Amino acid sequence: MDRVAPVRDVRALPKAHLHLHFTGSMRPSTLLELADRHGVRLPEALSSGLPPQLRATDERGWFRFQRLYDIARSCLRTPEDIQRLVREAAEEDVRDGSRWLEIQVDPTSYAPRLGGLTPALEIILDAVETTSRETGLGMRLLVAASRIRHPLDARTLARLAVRHRDRGIVGFGLSNDERRGFARDFDRAFAIAREGGLLAVPHGGELSGPSSVRDCLDDLRAARIGHGVRAAEDPRLLARLAEAQVTCEVCPASNVALGVYDSFADVPLRALWSAGVPMALGADDPLLFGSRLAAQYEIAREHHGFTDAELAGLARQSVLASAAPRDVREKILADIDAWLAL
Repeated sequence: MDRVAPVRDVRALPKAHLHLHFTGSMRPSTLLELADRHGVRLPEALSSGLPPQLRATDERGWFRFQRLYDIARSCLRTPEDIQRLVREAAEEDVRDGSRWLEIQVDPTSYAPRLGGLTPALEIILDAVETTSRETGLGMRLLVAASRIRHPLDARTLARLAVRHRDRGIVGFGLSNDERRGFARDFDRAFAIAREGGLLAVPHGGELSGPSSVRDCLDDLRAARIGHGVRAAEDPRLLARLAEAQVTCEVCPASNVALGVYDSFADVPLRALWSAGVPMALGADDPLLFGSRLAAQYEIAREHHGFTDAELAGLARQSVLASAAPRDVREKILADIDAWLAL
């Protein structure tokens, strides 16, 4: 009788998590508690305990998604709230097998309630440092500018991020609706970040097509692309990403929840994998999309037929694309091999 290959627990697979937004990492139960404490009235889409029905492929849908996110963010008002969010995000990641987490934040959004831009960033950095020490999860911060704000604001953030690089900031990103604002408008901010030793990690190729990914490569010199899945529509772009080994931070549950693809099977994981494009699976905003890191690996297994050896390959790619120190990478990679050998 043929021996059936074992199906290993993806939660036990060591991995790095490179695409997780700050407020979006919150537990739904925590949002309810903080809203009650601070007197924030939540819409039913956030208070029901179920992921909201979203579709952001048109302006109205994206506005609704952003409005829900902004309401959730308004519940984070004290350093203690920040510390709780970071610790719980780390606990969820550890439960899902994450050994290294790079969490992304735009401190501008928290500054009004936390004493200003620099104090807000320092409160977040303190929370990351404390949580990493107490949980054992390697944690670093990505500072992200918003496409819907002025490029001069992005330059301010880039300088602030570089000044705090020794506190655990490893990258500089660009988020929000990629259909608004050209990547080239933010080229100076990204130059400041790169010259200061930070990774360039802009979003692209999610709500817009392959041209958005090319703009991130050409204008921002991206080391990684947040999402990047729409590159699958252009074979030449796939080849370019593969040749340069630019990692796409692919978030399957998010892609379906926002209407980028109709089903998990439609997310082009196999197209990117077959083309040799490195991927780092991410949960994006679990608060709004209803699933965390390990679930993205389950999607790859159940809807795209990824074998355990291929899932281990995805985990390796996430580690190699991270800003983890060499010794940390080597330890995680060895543990991935050990998982596969079970």
